[in-house]
Amino acid sequence: MAAKSDAADGRIEAVQQSRWAFAALLSGNMVLAVGAPLVRIADTGPVASGFWRMTIALPFLAWLAWRERGGRMPSRAAIGVAMTAGIFFALDLAAWHLGILGTKIANATLFGNCASLLLVLWGIFLARTLPRGWQALAVLLAFAGSVLLMGQSYELAPAYFVGDLLSLLAGVFYTFYVILMQRVRGELAAWTTLSLASAATLPILLGSALALGETIVPQNWSPLIALALSSQIMGQGLLIWALPRFSPLVVGLTLLVQPAIAAIAGWLIFGERLTAIDVVGGMMVGTSLVLIRLPNAAQRPI
Repeated sequence: MAAKSDAADGRIEAVQQSRWAFAALLSGNMVLAVGAPLVRIADTGPVASGFWRMTIALPFLAWLAWRERGGRMPSRAAIGVAMTAGIFFALDLAAWHLGILGTKIANATLFGNCASLLLVLWGIFLARTLPRGWQALAVLLAFAGSVLLMGQSYELAPAYFVGDLLSLLAGVFYTFYVILMQRVRGELAAWTTLSLASAATLPILLGSALALGETIVPQNWSPLIALALSSQIMGQGLLIWALPRFSPLVVGLTLLVQPAIAAIAGWLIFGERLTAIDVVGGMMVGTSLVLIRLPNAAQRPI
């Protein structure tokens, strides 16, 4: 009887931990979604704002990592993977911030969000199975909702080509960042992983900002401090903590929260009008996140 009770308690605890992890994954994406307005408000160049996001956050992240490991150094292999992830993250930030200036916000959000699709495809490849049941419906609803959110305002034009391409590249770079961070989180704890990746971004972001002739030192530090605290410490912290607890498919779907939240932020901060189609698209994405947590039917091998 005692063994059965212990097993039941273990299952309850596992369910509770899974719920907390999923809440962290969603919350991290919600916080990350409101970073774009802060980049727009900052009075530095777009790549320089990414550099300050990392620089301001890094001392705090390093302190948390030191406490996490008790001053012990990670293995060289783990350091290498985490810092390689940081290189991809730096490329993502540089391309994304430049892309926002070269195209419409809707275009940049649509192309930059391609990481969600790529992670879903990566998850299917790893599992060697096609989604079925609730999982398949969740994938369909998520991508249909994203198309509705961005499709009505998307516009192809030669003038936007460079910005569109940069935003698409940003999404590809972010995919590699998430995959590598998910891999190294099997060995390293969250703050250690994030501090190593963040440190690796600094020379790339600063060098790129200088090469582009951007304004480096701001006159108003408030947007950059807010960006570091929200996007890098809170948003990325929650995301990286939750990563090893979910498949790439689930992580990819939760990334679709960002365009929905970004649409709401644009409405509240910049007065960008929300239409009925925007609301329906957001509801479809929200429904997909509920469905992906339901027990799933057997999957079909590929």
